[in-house]
Amino acid sequence: MHWWEWLVDTAGVVLLLALGYGAGLIVRRRLLARNGGTFELSHRLRMGRPGRGWVLGLGRYSGERLEWFRIFSLSPRPRASWARSELSYVDQRTAADTESNALFPDHLVIECSSPRGPVELAMSASSLTGFQAWLEARPPGTDWNKK
Repeated sequence: MHWWEWLVDTAGVVLLLALGYGAGLIVRRRLLARNGGTFELSHRLRMGRPGRGWVLGLGRYSGERLEWFRIFSLSPRPRASWARSELSYVDQRTAADTESNALFPDHLVIECSSPRGPVELAMSASSLTGFQAWLEARPPGTDWNKK
């Protein structure tokens, strides 16, 4: 085989892998949405440096839990999950200049607290309304004074 034939074969394999990965992402998103509506939700994994550490993802309410999935992962399991009873809304702010490049357009940064420490999420204004309603819709018998 000539060198250019190897090059064409390699390019074909790379193209097939890229198409397979793209198709896998589409199928995964459809499967995630089947078990409850998903919405664009970014999560700040590393809080060491201001404005850095954001990862794009999808959020899904699953019973008493908010699940977060990385957007470019093929894993069917959530990367992070928070129980409704453990999550408390603290504040919201607009994304700083350095953050706006790493987030979806027009997303607000939401600051929450949990027993494991602070949690920063970014979502649209309409998703924030749903998030706040989900937090407030705790089941009967919930201790509302607990933060």
